[in-house]
This record gives sequence, C-alpha cells and structure tokens, in this order.
Amino acid sequence: MAKNLIAYYSRSGSNYKGGNIVDLPEGNTQVVAEKIRTLTGGGLFRIEPVKPYPADYHETVELAKEELGKNARPELTDTVKDFADYDVIYLGYPIWWGVMPMPVLTFLESYDFSGKTIAPFCTHEGSGLGMSERYIRQSCPDARVLPGLAIQGEKRDQADREIGNWLKKQGLAA
Repeated sequence: MAKNLIAYYSRSGSNYKGGNIVDLPEGNTQVVAEKIRTLTGGGLFRIEPVKPYPADYHETVELAKEELGKNARPELTDTVKDFADYDVIYLGYPIWWGVMPMPVLTFLESYDFSGKTIAPFCTHEGSGLGMSERYIRQSCPDARVLPGLAIQGEKRDQADREIGNWLKKQGLAA
C-alpha cells in the first residue's frame, strides 16, 4: 500500500473570499488538505516560510508578486522526516499570480521526487490551477504528476464530493 504525504501551504487570517477581504481562522487550502487526509490517510506537513507573510492581505499580495518576479525561494521552517518513504505526495497551495506561493517551490526543490507521484490540488478565487502544474513538472521532472484539482476557496466546505471524485479518477481512492 502506498504511503501518503499531504504537504500544503495555506494562509489563514486576512484573505480574499467571494469579492471581499475576510478573516479566515483556517486557510482554504488547509481545509482541503484535511479533507484529503480524512479520505486517504497519511502524514500532514504544513509548508511554512521562516519569514511569515504580512497579516494584511494586500501587503501579502504585493510581496507574493515581488517574490514571483524575483523567482524567490523563501527558506522553510521545517523538513519532512523520512521523505524517501513516501510514494504519493498530495501537494496543496493557493494560487497567487497564476502559480503557487514561492515557498511551495522551495519545498519541491528540497527533495528528490524521482519515482514519486505528485497529486496537486489548489484553492483559488477564479484562476483554477493557473500555471502551477507546469511549475511542478519543471521542478520535479522525474516524478509522475497527476492532473490537479482546483477548488474555489469559497466552496471549500462543500468540496467533499469533488475531492472524492478526483481521488477516484486518479486511482487514489476506492
């Protein structure tokens, strides 16, 4: 049986949702990651930059744009223990400026994904997966990258069926 890891970056606090800035106690991607864990089992790993993003949503948006422009790789707070033991990595992230936040790329470039399966999932407010799958394939050329799942952030709480169907379609759940 495959050993699963659900690795994700998620932003709680000040977030864009349904056309407004709201305070979310749990970020959208975290909610989806926990739903995937419930359905698949496995370890949960939160991707966190050493230097947190600003609490203010608009400041975070501007910093994310700057990081993307510089192709930054922010340092992370932690590493996955026994990464080599995992077969399937569910990789979760919000879409910022058409891609994942730069700490997710730091994560991808920190491990050897050769022979592993990456199942990407994202939350967004209208842009779907953006260019994120292309970035994953470029960062992990020796991994098998499955078609990703895009969940609109405001629909995160009602996404159980969509997540289950995606897992089944990818051969990752019964």
